[in-house]
Amino acid sequence: LKSQLPGSALMVVNTIHWFRKGLRLHDNPSLKESLQAADTVRCVYILDPWFAGSSNVGISRWRFLLQSLEDLDASLRKLNSRLFVIRGQPTDVFPRLFKEWKITRLSYEYDSEPFGKERDAAIKKLACEAGVEVTVCISHTLYDLDKIIELNGGQSPLTYKRFQTLISHMDAVELPAESITAEVMGKCTTPLSDDHDDKFGVPSLEELGFDTEGLSSAVWPGGETEALTRLERHLERKAWVANFERPRMNANSLLASPTGLSPYLRFGCLSCRLFYFKLTDLYRKVKKNSSPPLSLYGQLLWREFFYTAATNNPRFDKMESNPICVQIPWDRNPEALAKWAEGRTGFPWIDAIMTQLRQEGWIHHLARHAVACFLTRGDLWISWEEGMKVFEELLLDADWSVNAGSWMWLSCSSFFQQFFHCYCPVGFGRRTDPNGDYIRRYLPILRGFPAKYIYDPWNAPESVQKAAKCIIGVQYPKPMVHHAEASRLNIERMKQIYQQLSCYRGLGFFSPSLQIIFLKLHFSSVCCIKQHSSKNSLVIIKSCMKFQVTQAPTAVSCATLKAPSRFLA
Repeated sequence: LKSQLPGSALMVVNTIHWFRKGLRLHDNPSLKESLQAADTVRCVYILDPWFAGSSNVGISRWRFLLQSLEDLDASLRKLNSRLFVIRGQPTDVFPRLFKEWKITRLSYEYDSEPFGKERDAAIKKLACEAGVEVTVCISHTLYDLDKIIELNGGQSPLTYKRFQTLISHMDAVELPAESITAEVMGKCTTPLSDDHDDKFGVPSLEELGFDTEGLSSAVWPGGETEALTRLERHLERKAWVANFERPRMNANSLLASPTGLSPYLRFGCLSCRLFYFKLTDLYRKVKKNSSPPLSLYGQLLWREFFYTAATNNPRFDKMESNPICVQIPWDRNPEALAKWAEGRTGFPWIDAIMTQLRQEGWIHHLARHAVACFLTRGDLWISWEEGMKVFEELLLDADWSVNAGSWMWLSCSSFFQQFFHCYCPVGFGRRTDPNGDYIRRYLPILRGFPAKYIYDPWNAPESVQKAAKCIIGVQYPKPMVHHAEASRLNIERMKQIYQQLSCYRGLGFFSPSLQIIFLKLHFSSVCCIKQHSSKNSLVIIKSCMKFQVTQAPTAVSCATLKAPSRFLA
C-alpha cells in the first residue's frame, strides 16, 4: 500500500527496476514486487564498463547481451513501457537518477557473486542515503545460497555429495513468480520522452566501438523470446530428457543445438526455476524420473554447487590466495597460450574446438574438457586462470562461478584429484567423430585428408599431404608438443604435488603463498628437463622426491567424484 505522511497527500511511488542478469519478464519476483502500488516504473540497464565484473568480453557475448536487451525492450513496449539503457558506473548513475526521477523505490535481483554483492552493498547505501526503499529477491538460483552455507556450519560445501545432502534438508524450490503482464502492471505507467531512443536506446555494436566487418550471423540469438522457444523445443524431446543419464557424445552433438539453453540461463533470459519445474512436470508425465547427479536435475544442481562454493570467496577465480585451490607451479608460456587460444596447436581436434568457440561462442561440454585438459595438466602445463580468461572472453555462457569452478576442477586444482585421467587430443576426437566431419567443418584446410589421417595429419605420407593440398608444417602447423611424453611428464608432476602436500596432512597446513613457494622450489629441477626423453625425465623427477606418501590431500578431497559432465549446454 502507498505510504501516507501526516497532513499530506498520498506519497507518489516512483520505482526503478535495475536489470542485470535476469533479463526477462517471466519469474521476475523483484520486478513484480516493485510494481505493487507503484505509480511509475522505469526499467533500467546500466552498461557498466566492467560488464559483470570484467572487461574481458568478446564481440559475440556483447552481441548476445545487446540482442537480449532489444528483446526485453520489445516486450516492455507491449506493456506501454520501455527499457532505459544508461552508460556509466552504477555508483555514479543512481544518485543522479534518484534525484532526477524522484525515485522512492529500487528493485533488483539478488546477485550471489562477490563482485555483485560488493557493488549492491554500495548501491543500497546510496539508496538509503537518498531515502529510497530497496527490494531484492532471489531468482537467479534455485536456492538461497546463504541458507545452504548456514546449514553447513558457515562454510561453503566443497564436495557435490555434501552439497546434495544439504539441499535435501532445504525447503522445496519456490515456484516461479507470475510473469509481468498488463494486469500485473495495473495502473503503473512509464514516463517516456520523444527522444527516448536517442537518450536511452539499446546501442549497436558499432556504437560500442566494435568492428563488425566479417562477423557471421548469430548461432545463438539473444533474448527471452528465443529462450522460451528453445525451452519448448527442449521439452518436446521427452525421450531424451527422461532417459538422460550420462553424456553421449557423437559428431552431431558437437554442433550447436536449437534446444541449447546455457547462454540463456547465464544471462537470465530463462529462469532456472521455470526450467526446473517444467522438467518436474515432464518427469511426472513420462514416469521415468532419475535422480541427481545423472539426471538433468543434477546438471542444474552443478550450477548451484559452484555458485555456493564461490559466493563467499572473492578469490575464487584466482589461484593465489584462493583457500580451496592447490597452488601449482604452472609454466608461463605466452607463445604456447596464444597457439592454444587461436587454434594453432597442430592438433586438429583441439584447433577445431577452439575455432568453433571463437566463431560461435559455444562448444560441447566434453570439448571444453578436452581443451582445458590440453592447456593445463594434460600437455602445456599452463595455468587454468589463463584458459578461464579465454573462455570468459569467448563463451556466451561464461559464468564467473561456473567458469572458474570448472577450470579448477578440470585442472585438478580443486574439487577433483584424478589427475591420471587425461584426454588424448587424437584418440578422443577420433572416437567421437571417426569420419572427421567436425574437423573438416571448422578446419577446411584439412578437408582433403582421409579419415585415417585427419586427426594426426603429420603421420600422413607426403603423397597424401600433397593430394590433400596441405603440407604439414607449411599450410597447417606441426604438433606443438609430443602428447605422450608431455602428458606422462605432467601426470608425474601432479603426482609429486599431491604427494608433497599430503605429507602435512592436508593442504590446510600451508597457506596458498607458502604452497606455491614450496612447490616452485621443489620443481626447479624439473623445469629444466623438459627437452629430455620422457623415460629419463621420470627418473630425474623421482630422484627429487623427499617423501613417499600415498595419502591424498584432505582439504579439498573428493576423489571419488566424476567431473561435472554437462553444464546445460
